[in-house]
Amino acid sequence: MAEQVTSAKATARVVRIPARKARLVIDLIRGKSVAEALGILKFTPRSGAYLIEKVLKSAIANAENNFDLDAEDLYVSEAFVNEGPTLKRFRPRAKGSASPINKRTSHITVVVSEK
Repeated sequence: MAEQVTSAKATARVVRIPARKARLVIDLIRGKSVAEALGILKFTPRSGAYLIEKVLKSAIANAENNFDLDAEDLYVSEAFVNEGPTLKRFRPRAKGSASPINKRTSHITVVVSEK
């Protein structure tokens, strides 16, 4: 007997936002219903809100298309941000020296489940 799938996942990898900044936004939507989470992200004035909204919409689409789940019954069961690879750059400084600049990236994962 096949087990009923009640969750769908979406991941955005190597997104150009530091994990620390993205976590501030992802903490706002964890555990919320999908409609409420989309509303929160729409009016959150942080840089990561747009990126996380895209991942959430992708997770909803995955749930509807791949698992025949109803969008109204979904909620954000898991949402987390992991650190991705760091792009290392250098900025010229005084007297011929250089200082490093770390351009951090992150992996954003959102899992939606049925209530």
